[in-house]
Amino acid sequence: MTSIPDAPSAARSSSNHLGSPGTGVLVTGGGSGIGRATALALAEVGRPVAIWDIDAAGAEETAARCRAFGVTAHAAVVDVADSSVIGSAVTAAADALGSLGGFVHAAGVSGAGTVDDIDDVVWDETLNINLRAAAMICRHLLVPFREAGPGSAVVLISSIEGLFGSVMLTAYCASKGGVLGVMRSLAQRFAMEGFRVNAVCPGAVATPMLEPAFAIPGFREQLEERTPLQRISTPDEIARPIRFLLSSEASFVTGAHLTVDGGLTAVTAI
Repeated sequence: MTSIPDAPSAARSSSNHLGSPGTGVLVTGGGSGIGRATALALAEVGRPVAIWDIDAAGAEETAARCRAFGVTAHAAVVDVADSSVIGSAVTAAADALGSLGGFVHAAGVSGAGTVDDIDDVVWDETLNINLRAAAMICRHLLVPFREAGPGSAVVLISSIEGLFGSVMLTAYCASKGGVLGVMRSLAQRFAMEGFRVNAVCPGAVATPMLEPAFAIPGFREQLEERTPLQRISTPDEIARPIRFLLSSEASFVTGAHLTVDGGLTAVTAI
C-alpha cells in the first residue's frame, strides 16, 4: 500500500523543489518592498542571494536577514541606471555567491505624472531604471548562467500598468509595457541556452513606492473595493510566485507573464 506523507514531509518536499536549483540569485531593488521579500523567500529555501540597491543600509539589512537562514548573502550599492557599472557588479555578485543562476529585476520608480507634466528627467529615470536596466543586466548574465548550468532563470517585474493604461503614470506604463516586450525577446534568446525568462505583473502592493498614493484620502479603500479579494497585496505574496518561476517547478514556463493582483484586472480595466 502506498503511504501518504505526513504534512511536515510534504512541506519539506515542496520546499526542496522551490529551492532547486540551488544556485545564487541576483535581486535588484532588494533593500525594501518586493525585492526584499523576494530575497528572503529565496533564502528561506536555501538559495544564496545578492542584493543590489542604492540604499546601502537597506541592502545590508536584507542581507543580514537572509543570512539568518544560513545562506550566503551579498549586499552591494549599485545604481542600475548606470550601465557602465553593471558588468563588474554582476561579476562581483557571482564571485561572492559562488554561482549565479537566477535574476530578479525588482528595482523600480513610479515616474508619476500625466503627459501634460512629464519632463525628460522623469521620463529617462523611469525608463532607465525600470526597463533599460533589465536588458542591460541580462546581457551580462549569459556567462554566469552557463557556468551555473541548467535551470538558470530570470524574472522581470512588470505591473498591471504594463497591461493597461493609467493617466497618472505615463512613463511608468511605458516602462512596464516595455518590460513585457523585453521579456518575450529575452525568453527566445535565453531558451537557445536552456534558460528561462518570465515576468510578474503585480497589482497594488503595500510597498514604500505606493505609500504616497495610500496617503490620499479614500485611495486605498477604493482600490480594495474594486479588487475581488478586497485587499492590497503584501510583498511576500508577490515574492512567492517569483520564487516559483525561478524554481524547477516552473521548468517548462518561459516567455510568460503572471498577473498577481487579487483578481483586479480580471473584472475591470484599471
